[in-house]
Amino acid sequence: MQDPRLPVTADTIAVYTDLNCSFAHVAVHRLHETRRRLGLEGTLWFDFRAFPLELFNREVNARPGVDSEISVLGALEPEAGWRLWQGPDWTYPVTTLPALEAVHAAKSQGWHASEQLDRALRRAFWAQGRCISLRHVILEVAEETGAVDVPVLAAALDTGSARHAIMSQFHSAQDGRVNCSPHLFLTDGTDSANPGISARWLNGDFGSGYPVIDQDQPAVYEQLLTHAASLLKS
Repeated sequence: MQDPRLPVTADTIAVYTDLNCSFAHVAVHRLHETRRRLGLEGTLWFDFRAFPLELFNREVNARPGVDSEISVLGALEPEAGWRLWQGPDWTYPVTTLPALEAVHAAKSQGWHASEQLDRALRRAFWAQGRCISLRHVILEVAEETGAVDVPVLAAALDTGSARHAIMSQFHSAQDGRVNCSPHLFLTDGTDSANPGISARWLNGDFGSGYPVIDQDQPAVYEQLLTHAASLLKS
């Protein structure tokens, strides 16, 4: 029986993430930049899967915790795009589920469309302070990518056609089968949770303390993508 966590084909890497996870924002930026540097664009694709923190934690991903991570994680990859939330508290995203649905729905238009929407939604939240919980914001971001057929995406959101897939991804990640956002899987079973980064919290947990990075080894992304590319030849 196929492990539901693994990509179906060797040319894809399954990437379990949430959109409002700072560690995932770093990981996705490094995935794109490493793939570009290695000349693997159009050869390897990223299959973004939902790891909805709000469902695992049964609460909104707390803004104090997210804010505390920005200066720490932002220092690792400044070019990913970061900014403290500037709007009123009541405009802060309360859920990422609609945006996660949109990323999955865009896969019907090809991996490129889904990848570009995922990355644009992350930048919209982290760098531009936009409420990606809202339907019209998701569609505006999709339009800005130039890679997504927006009316088709709108229809998918309005019918909820991707919702079952999002919940299936959530269930496949439960019981410790996916450790965190981000967690990557290759078709041969190779996996890496929060690649290259070890972190801990001081003076309290998420939302009250602050993170400390004990180890950061970005070279692990080159190793993962090189290995993924080698699987295409086997």
